[in-house]
Amino acid sequence: MLNLVLFGPPGAGKGTQSAKLIERCQLVHLSTGDIFRANIKGGTELGVLAKSYIDQGKLVPDEVTIAMLASEVNKHAEPNGFIFDGFPRTSAQAAALDELLASKNTAITLMLALEVEEEELRKRLLLRGKDSGRADDQDPAIIQNRIDVYNAETMPVKDYYSAQNKYKGINGIGEIDDIFEALCQEIDKV
Repeated sequence: MLNLVLFGPPGAGKGTQSAKLIERCQLVHLSTGDIFRANIKGGTELGVLAKSYIDQGKLVPDEVTIAMLASEVNKHAEPNGFIFDGFPRTSAQAAALDELLASKNTAITLMLALEVEEEELRKRLLLRGKDSGRADDQDPAIIQNRIDVYNAETMPVKDYYSAQNKYKGINGIGEIDDIFEALCQEIDKV
């Protein structure tokens, strides 16, 4: 089973590249952002709670995120594997994900990290906010806070997977197809 963590700061291109990887590898896509948005749109209790954190540019608490993710994983009896998009965001979440996957007799195969400079991220997020109408991508202060939270809280996950020899950094600036090819080359090595 191929289980990938697609990693990178907000605006790095995780959603774009995960769609291409899903098609190529026939993986189940698990995006915490999509899961949160579905719950927010549905007005669920969890969605209201998640929205209160997201609107402030903060991370949703681990226990909420992990419970939602476990529920999604359990919906798939015999997948080819999963691609985790935007998760884990903390070392505690990475450890919890390892435990969840171990209970299914599998593990993370590889963490593929899209690496993009902050100025480029800010440009991409403002453009995405304009195109998509996402409020969290239209406010420069919230965007900077999201980048700062990523650097302080999420970036340490890189060390977690590096210690397991599962981390691979990929230049996230360039043509979409060239970035995709670089991701595929790393997958083909395992």
